[in-house]
Amino acid sequence: MEISSIIANVSIGLSTALSLTNLFYCFLGVFLGMLIGVVPGIGALVAVSLLLPVTFHIDATAALIMLAGIYYGSAYGGSTAAILLNVPGTPSSAVACLDGYPMAQQGRAGVALLMTTVGSFIAGSIGILLMMFFSPILVAYALKFGPTEYFSLMVLGLVAASTIASGSPVKGVAMVVLGVALGLVGTDIYTATLRYDFGFPGLYDGISLVAIAMALFGVTEVVFSVRSVGEARFKGQNIRMRDMIPTRDDVRRSVFPILRGSAIGSFFGVLPGTGGLIASFMAYAVEKRVSKTPQRFGHGAIEGVVSPESANNAADQTAFIPTMTLGIPGSVVMAIMLSVLIVHGLVPGPKLMVEHADLFWGLVMSFWIGNLILLVLNIPLIGLWVKVLAVPYHLLYPAIIMFVCIGVYSVHNSAFDVWLVLVFSVAGYFMRVLEFPAAPLLLGLVLGPIMEEEFRRAMILSHGDLSTFVHHPISGTILAMTLALLMWAIWSGFRRSLQRRATEVTAS
Repeated sequence: MEISSIIANVSIGLSTALSLTNLFYCFLGVFLGMLIGVVPGIGALVAVSLLLPVTFHIDATAALIMLAGIYYGSAYGGSTAAILLNVPGTPSSAVACLDGYPMAQQGRAGVALLMTTVGSFIAGSIGILLMMFFSPILVAYALKFGPTEYFSLMVLGLVAASTIASGSPVKGVAMVVLGVALGLVGTDIYTATLRYDFGFPGLYDGISLVAIAMALFGVTEVVFSVRSVGEARFKGQNIRMRDMIPTRDDVRRSVFPILRGSAIGSFFGVLPGTGGLIASFMAYAVEKRVSKTPQRFGHGAIEGVVSPESANNAADQTAFIPTMTLGIPGSVVMAIMLSVLIVHGLVPGPKLMVEHADLFWGLVMSFWIGNLILLVLNIPLIGLWVKVLAVPYHLLYPAIIMFVCIGVYSVHNSAFDVWLVLVFSVAGYFMRVLEFPAAPLLLGLVLGPIMEEEFRRAMILSHGDLSTFVHHPISGTILAMTLALLMWAIWSGFRRSLQRRATEVTAS
């Protein structure tokens, strides 16, 4: 990629990101992200779902900047509760508990918090650079794709997201199929025929994505958090600025773990269904393996804090690469990002970067601004975060439920959408109990209508010949990869089942 092209793109992005409106939403997003990351049991997914209705009333660029700020900002805040309370604010910060909390017990909480903030900033910066340099390359190839390639690519993304993630691959695929089926509800865009509306006028325009997202990832998460989150409170010493100054040995031990964690997180961030959680665990395992003193891990090793936190922050940034360039969300949060574009009448995919360069590069440049804000704010606000942790959960969660109902109703001024939230909240609860993942369902709901449209286009161009998906080399290769991934997932699940049965037989 030419230097002049990069400079031009950066200039476009800065002019967009530095507008007063976008700066305000960037600050609001990262501040809310930090706050939400600190409070255990909420997380970025719940927050993004709750604020989704707000984004329909503001500009698409500002909406994406705010939601993105919440997403990567929560990774900064998530480590705070993990280090101070031994309770991870976000799932990807769970690894920080292993060595972060022992450091806090040794009176070194300030050092742990400062080094994780610095590591997160460095990792986020590396992720942004990768997005800046590799996104145009991906788009250049993706612009050559036709309907067959797009359809096959979306099938690969859905299968990968449902089978790579933890849990049963079969259940993941089943949820994807259910999500695609739900996406078919409503008026056919080609024939204007009503499909699966069951006589409810509220379903004429399809099932509300906002209602499902807020039900499955707002209400359901809150119910389970009420059950699982205890009344943990920070009872340690006050953290002063001088307590945060690391020793020379701390810095020496942190440099390479931060870089290794950034590399691991950048790799896993672009893969569907993986993200910060797997990246952070992998980074911790790598650091323990390469360390000359692995016995220090679990007892306050600073490498065991900075590397996982760097990994999950890098993963959060690079997750935007396939989402914004190919229109393929690798996680449920990224699916919500795409839904914002769809609601604003923008088609996700490689053409977005070409036709709406100000939106794409404005979002990228806002990442730099947001990470700088997080670097400056995170440490001075630790005293505030400690006070936030003292808010009783029995007051916090009813307020969230109230905002869910208000937010859903405000989108279409429809009471039917509120009833949808109730129905899908009950369904989401039983899905959690039965260990059916909700994320693939939402991915299927977002991508289902787009897949149907690309499938129909491919059929029109090929005069109804299904073999067109195999005859096109790129499409055929992608489908072969999808089949191989599916077979591998089924075999892995079967093998785990056999091992579990063998263990049960041995135990009995």
